[in-house]
Amino acid sequence: MSSYHEEQEQIENVKAWWKQYGNYVIWTLVVIMLAYGGWNLWRYYERKQAVEAGVLYGELETAVEAKDKAKVARIASDMESKFSGTPYAQMTALLAAKTLADAGDTAGAKAQLQWAASNAKDDEYKQLAKLRLAGVLLDEKAYDEALKMLDNPPAPYAALFADRRGDVLVAQSKVADARTAYKLALDKLDKQDSGMRQFVQFKLDALGA
Repeated sequence: MSSYHEEQEQIENVKAWWKQYGNYVIWTLVVIMLAYGGWNLWRYYERKQAVEAGVLYGELETAVEAKDKAKVARIASDMESKFSGTPYAQMTALLAAKTLADAGDTAGAKAQLQWAASNAKDDEYKQLAKLRLAGVLLDEKAYDEALKMLDNPPAPYAALFADRRGDVLVAQSKVADARTAYKLALDKLDKQDSGMRQFVQFKLDALGA
């Protein structure tokens, strides 16, 4: 009898506990299941986006080879509007910018570089876009905008940014500031990068003492 009463007491305790906490348990399980389902759905969406963006990037490469400027611009626009969260978007922006620039479409190239500078997920692409955009602004004689684009670069890009800053300052006839920028570029450049070092040294020497 004692065993029976113990079992009955345990059952009653379980019932009482479930009555008090059952709703919390059920809702916790529902939340966990919804979160897991949402995570799987998001992963599926990301994979789908990546596949479709990859196909579109392949079309871009074909258009670049064919020198089809209009198609390059259209694909770049589609990539940025539909697949901006994928790595292909930043790759597309830089490739499209180069293609459009080679075709003489400076405004189109500038727009692509501006998009990449603001939206690229990978910092390497972002900084490269800023560097190239500064070059476009230099060609347009928008010197202040170019210098602003070159402000506060991350350490790995300090040499390239300093070199481009020197180019802008030369265009502004600010020789002393340009010399300082080129010297900084030399100081930051890898000692093994002899080609780039010689190029920067040549520009520094051209400014005179």
